[in-house]
Amino acid sequence: MPSLNDTLSQFKITPGRLVKTIHETSGKFGAKGKWGPLDSDTGVCRLALSDEDKGVRDWFVQELISLGCEVKIDEVGSIFGIYPGKDNSKPPTAMGSHLDTQPTGGRYDGILGVLSGLEVLRTFKDSGYVPNYPVALVDWMNEEGARFPMSIMASSVWAGNFSKEEVYNTKSISDLKPVSVKEELERIGYLGETPANYLQNKLAAHFEIHIEQGPILEEEEKEIGIVVGVQSYSWFNVYVRGKAQHTGTTPLNARNDALLSCAKMLVKANEIAHKHNGLCSIGTLRLEPSSINVIPEYVHFTLDCRHQLDEVREKIIEECKSEFQKIAEAPNGSSTKEAKVEFELIYTSPAVHFNEVCVSCVEQSAEELVGKNKVKKIISGAGHDSCSTSTRIPTSMIFIPCKDGVSHNFEEYSTPEQCENGYLTLLGAVVRYDQNRSE
Repeated sequence: MPSLNDTLSQFKITPGRLVKTIHETSGKFGAKGKWGPLDSDTGVCRLALSDEDKGVRDWFVQELISLGCEVKIDEVGSIFGIYPGKDNSKPPTAMGSHLDTQPTGGRYDGILGVLSGLEVLRTFKDSGYVPNYPVALVDWMNEEGARFPMSIMASSVWAGNFSKEEVYNTKSISDLKPVSVKEELERIGYLGETPANYLQNKLAAHFEIHIEQGPILEEEEKEIGIVVGVQSYSWFNVYVRGKAQHTGTTPLNARNDALLSCAKMLVKANEIAHKHNGLCSIGTLRLEPSSINVIPEYVHFTLDCRHQLDEVREKIIEECKSEFQKIAEAPNGSSTKEAKVEFELIYTSPAVHFNEVCVSCVEQSAEELVGKNKVKKIISGAGHDSCSTSTRIPTSMIFIPCKDGVSHNFEEYSTPEQCENGYLTLLGAVVRYDQNRSE
């Protein structure tokens, strides 16, 4: 197998074009949250299937067409650009991520993955390079789960973990008037006809580049993270019900305060996470009747539980359920005024272990690019579309550092050099895998 330098020597690399594309598209499609003096010092708010998402999708499709790709839109709105190879009878090697963001998103989370893949295809085109097999670039619909509350939504449908009907009926949580996924796919013109199914829309492998979204690579002065797996996580809706009463006439010991019970549950979840060296987080909170002089009778919050091991995550969840019930039974230290607590599972992503061949392609490319002492094997703390694809096809990921480990924040940032290193590692890994397929 040729070295990365030998591989890259056959390509016409255009330094800086990737970062320029990141900033140009971020500025046009959803720029928000000014944090510095430069025009590029903003984040991006580009919620799934919003007008901003439609804008960047339309741009992306035209870019793919200009490169000679066959463009397919699947039934849940994911975009597939297929760059032709020498033997197009076989499924393509895929690069994929997402162009949607969180409400306080930055310019790199997901965006880096899709646009690095685009830069790989641009490099193929500029160099007159034809891979042995086709190479696909995928923009997976609604990875974030911010507007429609299911993360890695479309890739989960492709992998057969959810049905398209379940997704179609999912309603938005960030709109004054909730709308369904299907309604918005139709509205923006991205309800496609390609089957959202790994059996009918086949891929051979999946590579994804992403910012780390944590501080480890930066703190250890590493340039590339070789992602070998992803920790497991479960999301829950938690409902707490008490009794609405007047705040001025109801003594503390006579109250059934749903918010007080909720507060105790949040503290307890944190204690349980510490105990098991895992993570528990509460990301949303809604209470009713939301009046200054009425004791809350209803609280809804989301609980996010994570651990590298599935069995430990399950222990965390069971302890949360048990301890929350105890709190509900005695919200004020007394069993005379019981609250009620209910759990509703939203989604579970089991622990992921990436394919050894794909990981090896990333590892060899990264080590040859930046040196062995600048790379690190790492477990991802966040879920990604690669979690879904890994259940069906060989998959691996590449991480680059991000400043202070900050993500899901307007100030999310990776340097141009870090972005370039990631893109070149992706290029090398995909070409290496393509050559492995021939051998």
